[in-house]
Amino acid sequence: MNRLKKGQMGYLRSQRRVLTVRTAVLFGLSLAVYLLGIWSVGSNKNLLTIVAVLGCLPASRSAVNAVMYYRYRGIGAEDAGQIAPHESGLCTLYDLVFTSYDKNFEIHHMTVSGKSLSGYSASPACDLKACEKHLRSMCAQNGIRDVDIRLFHELPKYLNRLEALRTSGATEKEMHPQTGKGVQDGRHSRPRSEMQTPNGHDTAAQPEGTQEAAPDPQAQLVSLLCAISL
Repeated sequence: MNRLKKGQMGYLRSQRRVLTVRTAVLFGLSLAVYLLGIWSVGSNKNLLTIVAVLGCLPASRSAVNAVMYYRYRGIGAEDAGQIAPHESGLCTLYDLVFTSYDKNFEIHHMTVSGKSLSGYSASPACDLKACEKHLRSMCAQNGIRDVDIRLFHELPKYLNRLEALRTSGATEKEMHPQTGKGVQDGRHSRPRSEMQTPNGHDTAAQPEGTQEAAPDPQAQLVSLLCAISL
């Protein structure tokens, strides 16, 4: 069974299982070493006791991480079922948890379209305004400017937002059918004559390193979201 990746539905649940098993194994190993020391010399005053205590450090760290994941339940089946018909053709992420110095934010579904970032949280405790501010700050720190961020508590409003993004994406593809990728491509095809230098040389045939492709803001946003979430 393949391990779920961050951004896939069910990732939080998968991580809870993994960390629970890892924590149990680590504490079990420490206990086994401690008992082995007592069995060997008849008391706990031995080197293996120190080894067992040190072994509790990674086990405790794993336990803390497990507790963090148990705080968040992930998207509900009903919400996921309503969102599914509206996300076709969009770049979407599930079950993201962002942490800041003051608060944590559980976003159950996010959509990235170009430099537009939309999200839905079913948790009333999630402060969406603070989350938007946090995400804008993280984008700015990573050199991604002018990102349109909209987060919603109301599922119908979020579904309307998804439909608007799908419509705008379809319109972009119709306007630039050469790319076949619309806004996700981030570049428009040019006639071959415009791709030549004044000397008549084709810029597309220039050696590697003479041109730098513009970074794809959508790919940058997706990478950033995965990097800064649990």
